[in-house]
Amino acid sequence: MKLTTHQLSAAIAALLFTTLVPQSSFGQGKAHQKTLGTIERIDPAFDKLIPKDAQLEIIAAGFAWSEGPLWRKDDKGGYLLFSDIPRNTVFKWKEGQGVSVFLNPSGYTGSKFYGLEPGSNGLTLDPKGRLVSFEHGDRRVSVLTKNGGKRTLVDNYMGKRLNSPNDGCFKSNGDLYFTDPPYGLPKREHDARRELDFFGVYRLAKNGTLTLLTDEMTRPNGIAFSPDEKTLYVAQSDPKQAIWKTFPVKPDGTLGKSRIFHDVTKHVGTRPGLPDGLKTDKDGNVFASGPAGIYVFNTKGKLLGRIHTGERTANCGWGNDGTTLYVCAHNYMCRIKTTTKGAGW
Repeated sequence: MKLTTHQLSAAIAALLFTTLVPQSSFGQGKAHQKTLGTIERIDPAFDKLIPKDAQLEIIAAGFAWSEGPLWRKDDKGGYLLFSDIPRNTVFKWKEGQGVSVFLNPSGYTGSKFYGLEPGSNGLTLDPKGRLVSFEHGDRRVSVLTKNGGKRTLVDNYMGKRLNSPNDGCFKSNGDLYFTDPPYGLPKREHDARRELDFFGVYRLAKNGTLTLLTDEMTRPNGIAFSPDEKTLYVAQSDPKQAIWKTFPVKPDGTLGKSRIFHDVTKHVGTRPGLPDGLKTDKDGNVFASGPAGIYVFNTKGKLLGRIHTGERTANCGWGNDGTTLYVCAHNYMCRIKTTTKGAGW
């Protein structure tokens, strides 16, 4: 029997997930725990966010490239969803149960080979609690409907296909802000399938109108609002200018003039990774993946400390009761307890 591309992809994902290694839970003895990296405390304010005895705990391993951690609540406490981009799969991790395949394919439904990063990247929930995916291979933003089918929210700008939607966040009014770098294109910026001559940050209004907010960033990536939604943070994964920017959000939802929030270009090449995914906490502190781990900034861009993973670190996200930070560190999925709480929790 000849398998279709979709059947083969699903079979491979189902086989590969069995190699993932679920690790310990909070509260178990240290002899059974697996941890990663170190904690660097730069400013005393960091101690109010990360307990002095905190460790980055590995909860699962064996992924090709973990991304987009998203906590989804349910009547049994909730579970974590996250993308494995090369495997074109969204995995589910639940306390006491470990890892299972949640969605495959996750970002590419074509019939031909489509590079090494075809799957979904960032994941978020819309105001109705439905899963929204930023898909590399299908070059779209989609929503998973109640009965299991996907619906495309947007896949083009002014008739030209998006590059590869990467990450996004919803404003409280229902508008979706997202980034569109070239990373999902098989040959990235040099790919012949590319139709846009820039990499944009967009707003998809709840009425379906797509607005280009800025095309000034060379590699827009992670994106998040401040708790009051007056500031938009955007990471730039460009090794020549590895930065985070802030944009004031105008009353009409468009963006004002940007400024550089923090620059880590000097660390590129000496530490693994680049600015990528980010989240804010209830007080506006920024938790952002960057070279070698998670950088923690105050609202002024002052570096308070780092959670060093020693790995290329893709993203982070709040979970459980909002005080646990989940971290995607290359082929690991990790978590760390905090003494703060995620914005919106």
